[in-house]
Amino acid sequence: MSMIYKSEAGARELLGHYRRALDAWPVPAEHVLVPTREGETFVLAAGPPDAPPLVLLHGSGSNTSMWRADIVTWSRHFRTYAVDLVGEPGLSAPSRPALNSDAVALWLDDVLAGLGITTAAFAGMSLGGWTALDYAIRRPERVTGLALMCPGGVGRQKVGWILKALLTGGGGLRESAMAVAGLDADRDRQALDAVVLTFTHFNPRREKLPVFTDGALRGLSMPVLVIVGGRDAMFDSRRTARRVRACVPHATVNLLPEVGHAIFGQAEPIAEFLLRP
Repeated sequence: MSMIYKSEAGARELLGHYRRALDAWPVPAEHVLVPTREGETFVLAAGPPDAPPLVLLHGSGSNTSMWRADIVTWSRHFRTYAVDLVGEPGLSAPSRPALNSDAVALWLDDVLAGLGITTAAFAGMSLGGWTALDYAIRRPERVTGLALMCPGGVGRQKVGWILKALLTGGGGLRESAMAVAGLDADRDRQALDAVVLTFTHFNPRREKLPVFTDGALRGLSMPVLVIVGGRDAMFDSRRTARRVRACVPHATVNLLPEVGHAIFGQAEPIAEFLLRP
C-alpha cells in the first residue's frame, strides 16, 4: 500500500471515484501516461491538437477532476494538458519530490518532454499555483503565461500544509473542509463531498510551501494573472496580492473579497487573459 493513502481499501474507493469522474468527462480527451524520473505521470489531454498548449496543475488533495467545470471553456481555445501531480490522489506515481529543491521543476521537465511541449501557458491552483510559479521562476523561457489561483509561496501560509482539523477526521471533517476551502454546504455540496472523501482516505503533504523571494518574483517577465480570495483560510491572500503588485508590476491581480481558498468560475477570465496578443 502506498503511504499516501491510509488503507488499500480507501485508495481503491478514492481512485474508483476518480475514474468515474474521468468516464463522465465533459469533452473528448486522451489519457496519457508519461514516464518521468518520479514515476509515471497521468495527463488528460483535450482540445485541438494544433491549439496553443495550456498546462493545468491542481491543488493538494486533488486531481485533474477539479477542472471539470472549466475544461469546456479552455478546450475550445487551447490544447489542454491536465496533469495529475505526483504524490497526490490521482493516477500518477506516489512520489513526493522535495519542494525546497529543483526536483519539482525537473519532474515537470520530464512531463513536458514526454508530451512534446517546448513552451506553454500554465494555470494552477494552491499547490498547483506554487508549482507553476516555481517552474516559471526556474524555467522562464518555457512559460508563455501564468494564471494562478490562490497560489502558495507568496503570502504567509497560515497553517501547516493542511489544517490539523482535516487530518483528525471524524464528525467535524465536513465543517473543517467548509472552513478551509470557504465552501457553502448547499451550493458546493458536490465539491464538499469530494473533499470529505479524499481526506478520509488520503495522507496529504504536511510541510509548509517554500516562500519565493522578492528577487525571484521580480524576474517574472511573462504575462501573470493572480486571482485570490479575501477570505482564504490557508494563505494570507491579501499579502499575496500586495507582494505580486509590488514585485511584478505588469501582473494583473484580482482580489475577490468574499471568496475563500476554493476559487470557482474563472475559466472565461483566465482564457481571455492568456489569449491576449
